[in-house]
Amino acid sequence: MERVAYAPLFETKEAKGRIAFKIYAISVFVGVCMIWMYRATHVPKEGLRWVWFCMFGAEIWFGIYWIFTQSARWRPVYRSTFKERLSHRYEDELPGVDIFVCTADPTIEPPTLVINTVLSVMAYDYPPEKLSIYLSDDGGSDLTFYALLEASRFSKHWIPFCKKFKVEPRSPAIYFATTSEAHDTQRTNEWLSTKKLYEEMANRIDIAVKLGRVPREIRADHKGFGEWHSAVNSRNHQTILQILIDGGDTNAVDTEGSALPTLVYMAREKRPQHLHNFKAGALNALIRVSSIISNGPIILTVDCDMYSNNAESLRDALCFFMDEEKGHEIAYVQFPQSFDNLSKNDIYANSYKVVQGVEFHGMDGYEGSPYIGTGCFFRRESLCGKKYGEEYKDWKKGMEGRAKGSGMELEERAKGHASCTCEENTQWGKEMGVKYGCPAEDVITGMAIQCRGWKSMYLNPRRKAFLGVAPTTLLQSLVQHKRWAEGHLQIFTKHCSFVKGNGKIKLGLQMSYAIYNAWAFNAFPTLCYVAVPSLALLSGISLFPKISSPWFAPFAYVTIAKHTYSLVEALWMEETVESWWNEQRMWLYKRTSSYFFSTIDAALQLSGLAKSAFVITAKATDDEVAKRYDQEIMEFGSTSPMFTVLATLAMVNLLCLVGEIKRVVMGDEVEEMEALAWQFVLCGVLVIINWPIYQGLFLRKDMGRLPTSVAFISTGFAMLACLIPMH
Repeated sequence: MERVAYAPLFETKEAKGRIAFKIYAISVFVGVCMIWMYRATHVPKEGLRWVWFCMFGAEIWFGIYWIFTQSARWRPVYRSTFKERLSHRYEDELPGVDIFVCTADPTIEPPTLVINTVLSVMAYDYPPEKLSIYLSDDGGSDLTFYALLEASRFSKHWIPFCKKFKVEPRSPAIYFATTSEAHDTQRTNEWLSTKKLYEEMANRIDIAVKLGRVPREIRADHKGFGEWHSAVNSRNHQTILQILIDGGDTNAVDTEGSALPTLVYMAREKRPQHLHNFKAGALNALIRVSSIISNGPIILTVDCDMYSNNAESLRDALCFFMDEEKGHEIAYVQFPQSFDNLSKNDIYANSYKVVQGVEFHGMDGYEGSPYIGTGCFFRRESLCGKKYGEEYKDWKKGMEGRAKGSGMELEERAKGHASCTCEENTQWGKEMGVKYGCPAEDVITGMAIQCRGWKSMYLNPRRKAFLGVAPTTLLQSLVQHKRWAEGHLQIFTKHCSFVKGNGKIKLGLQMSYAIYNAWAFNAFPTLCYVAVPSLALLSGISLFPKISSPWFAPFAYVTIAKHTYSLVEALWMEETVESWWNEQRMWLYKRTSSYFFSTIDAALQLSGLAKSAFVITAKATDDEVAKRYDQEIMEFGSTSPMFTVLATLAMVNLLCLVGEIKRVVMGDEVEEMEALAWQFVLCGVLVIINWPIYQGLFLRKDMGRLPTSVAFISTGFAMLACLIPMH
């Protein structure tokens, strides 16, 4: 009898059209080499040799960096899952799943935002007795604890409502804001009653947050509030651990009598004399605490502002882990970080559609999707530092093992694992758990797992698994990218993929990591290209070939081909032309401000003159700011060294363009225009792309404009730069 083939739980398809792409890439590479050859063979014999070499150095770097970006486009793959096969074969053998939600500040990350994320993952389409949700509160706030207590009570109504009516998304705030009453009477009544319960709960939480205290009668109602007293603050407190819902208790049921997921609040111990290692330290404490309480073999890490947008994404992840042929090799499954508050044309380029829709698929082609800190499902063994070995070919290994004992017993046993001293003389933060010592702890953790022999997968379904809150001001976005760039720069200097991954991960993956690890190195070449050609234009000095010269062709071809491909790529990812243009603007702004200052900060840290800090991106937004964001008016509104740099560069290009136009109109040196044409075009494009800054400096009257002090300082610096002779 012929053996029937066993159908896999997921499939992988390679991208089409790779031949055309490779022809394009090779042609651009030839053009880049010709540009390098031009610079090397046309060095001025006297005069501006230093300017020429600055341009040459910038072009060498841009060419190398472009090669890195092509590595992530060389062989992308796309994956899909078969959840019905998973349910058919293993519904009774599904593993326990521990979900980690991290928050750090009740002011910047409002408790109502946090509990909506918690409620969304509590309501996954999954056996509730196999779900355990842990909230790590690094702010140690009784307000956050109170919000979670309220959420635990509301979940008894919310979870059965979601499952009965197949609600999507399962964040109550988002669901009720985007849906209306149903047509049938029963659903309408339940919709209205559940919405009322949610609004009453959210109102109680918001009032408590506004007052800055939990009502006295509520504090007396739950033993957990006894942990907070006058000596407790966010930086100095004992371990606070409360199991608000014990999934192992038969009395923990919803309004329909069905079991509820386990729900745990944790504020790990904090003492001023002990380094707490930011989010990485919180995740490691959660790994240890959860191993005592639930010990789920699968772990999901998700940020507090990234609610579940797809109730079946957990099953999608399990299709990889539980696949009979390849599942044993897989350490983690990464979903993209997407946002639901993007403006129409994504003014701050926060969608990362090309990164998530192209580059991450390219890294997945090397079976090395990066860990990006949220929306990632892990196999517990891989996250705890174990190397991949033959024993994992038994795909069921480690897929069971829930702890025994009452809620109070488990609390007491687990508290010691969240203390300040429990990691002393251990490998936590080194070979075990999430790695320490880098603001981009997620990336180095994922790469370390891959270097231990594990594979990682990337899944980007049509319906996004998670949606979050993107920055709504320019400064928020620039500060976020500064933190990321600084972290990646530390990775490049201390955990370089070409060194750490040599012989352990594929060369293409090593190069793909370098796309992000080398972000900061774009700062000085970009500053050079933004300022030097324009200042040379004002002085009548040519830095590029004449239009009639054969050497002009590679410059024109590389520029046009690269940006045309970039536009096509963006349109293919369903972006608009306007959003692509905004992306080019943010490309410029990030490299001349965020990456520039991240390089300076990294240098100060290496020299011991500064310490690394973790900056949380604010999730709360002012109404006027939100209104301007919806209208796609760029938000400045405050002074910042980043704004001073951006405004100065914008004014330099404006003054240089006006000066050159004046010279042409006056008829001076018109014959030299052919040699200066490329610089004139470059300067003109920079002026156009900086239009929002000119508006913020001189035309706008709203509170989101650039401060007058920035206008004076940037104009003064720009005029001074234009007066410096380049001869």
